[in-house]
Amino acid sequence: MGIIYQIATHKDIKVIREIANKTWFVTYEPILGKEQPKYMFDEIYSESALLEQMQEGQTFILQYLYNEVLAFASYSLKSYEKELTYKLNKLYLDPSFQGGGYGKKLISEVEKHVKALGAKNLDLNVNRHNKAIDFYKKNGFTIIEEVDIPFGPYFMNDFIMRKVLV
Repeated sequence: MGIIYQIATHKDIKVIREIANKTWFVTYEPILGKEQPKYMFDEIYSESALLEQMQEGQTFILQYLYNEVLAFASYSLKSYEKELTYKLNKLYLDPSFQGGGYGKKLISEVEKHVKALGAKNLDLNVNRHNKAIDFYKKNGFTIIEEVDIPFGPYFMNDFIMRKVLV
């Protein structure tokens, strides 16, 4: 099918920003309006912020179909408890490719990576009004907690979802 995966480096920050820009606003403006998504995008997806995330231990994976980047995901260690847990920090797929099974394949790739590191669980945060909740449920995640996280002058009203890895 031509899908390949590559671990991103600082040289890939521009392409990560491009995919994020294609997906971020169409996802969050209907939920949060215009101001909060812009503020959050500027904080999370500036080139310096992405570089800092990489330096602090987030691993970014790019998904290619032939030579075109369709999506990216990032993960990092969440906790060293007896049940090693990783966090899926980001998963964004170019909207023109959504519904084609690429997101499911990207989650599987992340799972493969974190299982190799000893992960027992994979957690993620998702806005409580994001339609991606159904996608995550179909991929084996369940809601384990509801949280309100301060982010600058705003709050992220999220569910924490978990997939137990077997």
